[in-house]
Amino acid sequence: MYRSSVLIISDDPEFARTLAGRWQAERHIPEITLATSDVWRPGDGPGCDLVIVGPVRQGDSSSMLRAASNAAATPILTLSGNGEDFASLASDLPSLVVVPQHDGWAATLIVVATEVLRRLDAVGRAQRAERLALTSQRHATLGRYMLEMRPSVNNALTSVLGNADLLMTAPGRISSDSREQLRAIQTMALRLNEIIQRFSSLATEMWAGETESQPETETGPRQALTRP
Repeated sequence: MYRSSVLIISDDPEFARTLAGRWQAERHIPEITLATSDVWRPGDGPGCDLVIVGPVRQGDSSSMLRAASNAAATPILTLSGNGEDFASLASDLPSLVVVPQHDGWAATLIVVATEVLRRLDAVGRAQRAERLALTSQRHATLGRYMLEMRPSVNNALTSVLGNADLLMTAPGRISSDSREQLRAIQTMALRLNEIIQRFSSLATEMWAGETESQPETETGPRQALTRP
């Protein structure tokens, strides 16, 4: 199961310790990485699902937020309360979420962060499902093509086997080496024919299963509606 990752940037040890400790009480705990503003570099952002910027030593976290936004294509949370104006940043950083600092700031920040991570996970699941659907669609197209080409393949195999059999019945016209090559051609043609037959059997079973399940699907909801 995928586990979310969170990067916390702050020069206040109490902020990082409180937030990390508060997260330990939650049901789903992400992988938490702590960093200070003098250690963190913009290149450290990619790979994290969420970046949380707390109080920094310089007192102005605007540059830190811009750097984090440019480095990581992940939502960014920040904690206000030091008089900074984030209104101008909000228009430039669509991923910026500002959580006001109050008595219950840690709980509020965890709730907001959890919701952001949940939405990120839902988006990731939807994207993976879309890729899987595209892959299944390509496989279905290939399967339909194989079904359409099955008669042509069978005709070609029948011709190959028939001509090989005719050559094998003329012992004086071919050498022993050619005869061995003809046997190899016959063997490979029979193997291809077996593969085509298995594919046809599988397609027949799938169609039969769909035919049997279709009446149940159609009558099921009707029975549920009329059941007392």
